[in-house]
Amino acid sequence: MKPKANHVAFPVARVVVMMAFLSSLFLVPAHLAFAAPESKKSPEVAKTSVVDQTEARIKELQTALKITDAQGKLWDNLTQVMRENAKEMDALIKDRAENTKTMNAVERMQFHVKMTETHLNQTKKFLPPFEELYASMSDEQKKDADTLFHKGIMRKHGKHGKHAKK
Repeated sequence: MKPKANHVAFPVARVVVMMAFLSSLFLVPAHLAFAAPESKKSPEVAKTSVVDQTEARIKELQTALKITDAQGKLWDNLTQVMRENAKEMDALIKDRAENTKTMNAVERMQFHVKMTETHLNQTKKFLPPFEELYASMSDEQKKDADTLFHKGIMRKHGKHGKHAKK
C-alpha cells in the first residue's frame, strides 16, 4: 500500500514545489526596466520609476472613479499609501539593479522572495484605505472600480502588465 501512497504524494509534492517556484517568478511585481535585460532596455523604460508610474496611475484612477470632494480625505489616505509603496518598491529595484551582476542564483531567488513579500505587505497596507473609499462610493463609482480592478488597472506596469488589458 505504501508504494501507491508515494506514487501519488511525490507528484503532488513536485507540483506544489513547482507552483511555488513559478509564482515567485511570475507574481513578483517588477518594473519593466528591472525585468528587461540590460541590452534590451529602451531609454524611456529605464527612466520610468515606480513613483512616476504611480503618480500617473493616481491621476488615471481619480478621473476614472470620479472622486468627489466629499471623498477627498479618503482619497488622500489611499494615495498616500500608494506613494509610500511606490517609494519602497523603487528602493528595492534600485538595490537589485546595483547588485544584479554579482548575484548568484540563490541570491536572485532570495530577492524574488523579498519582492513578493514586499508586494504582499504593500497590498495589505493598500486594502484598508481602499475599503474605506470603496464604501463611500456611489453605485456607479463602485461599478467603475470593479471594472477597472477586473481589467488590472493597478497592474499595468511590470511583469503583470503584459497580461493586463488596457
